[in-house]
Amino acid sequence: MPSHIVTYIRVSTSQQGRSGLGIEAQRQLLQHFARAEGVELAREFVEVETGKGADALDRRPQLKAALAAAKKLKCPVAVAKLDRLSRDVHFISGLMAHKVPFVVAELGADVDPFVLHLFAALAEKERSLISSRTRQALAAAKARGAVLGSPKLHLARKSASDAVKAEADRHAANVLPTIKEAQSAGAHTLRAVAEALNARGVPTARGGEWHPMSVKNILDRAATQ
Repeated sequence: MPSHIVTYIRVSTSQQGRSGLGIEAQRQLLQHFARAEGVELAREFVEVETGKGADALDRRPQLKAALAAAKKLKCPVAVAKLDRLSRDVHFISGLMAHKVPFVVAELGADVDPFVLHLFAALAEKERSLISSRTRQALAAAKARGAVLGSPKLHLARKSASDAVKAEADRHAANVLPTIKEAQSAGAHTLRAVAEALNARGVPTARGGEWHPMSVKNILDRAATQ
């Protein structure tokens, strides 16, 4: 990991106040990532979009500036989440052609470009499937005479969201004792804890390897319980 990074934050005007997508939320995630990895934030670029369909570099002047700055400083461009770069795998592939490495704080520092392509392709496919299933479900509900947007629909959505949160809380509760044990054994940094979890073969919630940010997410979740 280089000694410094250029950060890129992207929001639309409708997303600025939404939890997890706003400017400050992304900035904090990137700052936590930098501290966990021991790197310096050299420059920050913020893109505020006023419309959709901005998956073209000439419509992203701040991203173009971030690429230029990173190339000059010979360091990566860091984003909080992969979709802050784009939701389009072809656009992300085009960015890779600029020979500037990208780092996604949510995924960790060791994810190489090939894996980023895979994540982007999987996310794109997942969105396509969700969109298709949603249209089919809504069409079926409408055919049954259901009133779309009814309290029952909102309740179903909330139940699904609660189930996802409950599963994440359960995994955090299961892993936390191992984290505490590693800390007691001398793992005093997030990276050291991540290495200890990987050495013990403890999987993340998605079955992958641990990184400093994924350890921090568990500790943050435990602190709110």
